[in-house]
Amino acid sequence: MRPIHEQAARGFARAGTGEYEAGRPGYPAEAVRWLADALGLRPGRRVLDLAAGTGKLTRLLVPTGADVVAVEPVREMRAGLPDAVEALDGTAQAIPLGDGTVDAVTIAQALHWFAGDDAFAEIHRVLRPAGRLGLIWNAMDETVPWVGAVAGVVHARAGDAPRYATSPWRERLEATGRFGPLHEATFRQAPEMDRERLAARVTSISYISALGDAERAEVLAEVMRIVADLPERFPLPYRIDAFWAQAR
Repeated sequence: MRPIHEQAARGFARAGTGEYEAGRPGYPAEAVRWLADALGLRPGRRVLDLAAGTGKLTRLLVPTGADVVAVEPVREMRAGLPDAVEALDGTAQAIPLGDGTVDAVTIAQALHWFAGDDAFAEIHRVLRPAGRLGLIWNAMDETVPWVGAVAGVVHARAGDAPRYATSPWRERLEATGRFGPLHEATFRQAPEMDRERLAARVTSISYISALGDAERAEVLAEVMRIVADLPERFPLPYRIDAFWAQAR
C-alpha cells in the first residue's frame, strides 16, 4: 500500500477538482518565473511536478517549453491535470520514473505531507546529476487579523495532519546531505474573493474536507461570522514562499 496520509487521501478525494480549483489561487507570474529560471526550465529539459494535485503549478510550467510530467496519487485530483502533460499515478516515496530521468523536480503546496528521507531519496534518484529541486507554497497571510481568525478556526481541526507552518521539512531536507544549500524568495498576492470562493478555499483544505457534513457546516458558519463585516468582494492576502536546491 502506498503511504498517503489518510486525511490527505480522503480530504483531497472529496475536494476533487471542484472546491480545490474554485478556492485555491494560482501562483503569481514573478514567482513562477523565479522558480523556472532557477531550475533552468526551457525546451529540451524535463521537469517532474510531484504531488501535482489539480495542476495549479503544473499548467504554469508548460509555457517554459520544458517537457512536463506530473505525478499525483489521488485520482480525483489527477483528473484536473492539463492534457499537455504526462500524468502518472504515484507518490513521492514511489515515483514511477527511472533513475536520472528529469532535470528538475517541483513540489507545490505539498512537501510537508511527505518530508521524510524515503521521499528525498526518491527525488534524488530521479534527478539527473546536478538536477534541481524547486519548492513553493501559497500561505494565507495570517498577520491580517481576519485571516488569522479564519486560520485559527481551520487549524483547530487539523489533528495530526502535517502543515507547512509547523513542518520540519527544511531540517529534514538538510539532514539528508543529498542537496546543497536552500535558496529562497518571497512574493505576495491578494486575489479577490467573495464568500462562496472563501468557503471553497476553506473546504479545499484536506482535514476540513475530510470532516463529517455537520462539522464542516459548523466550520463554515464560524468562518462566515468572522467575515460578516467585510464587503461583498474582498482581497485575501497570501505570502508565497519559494525555494530551490541543487542535488549533490
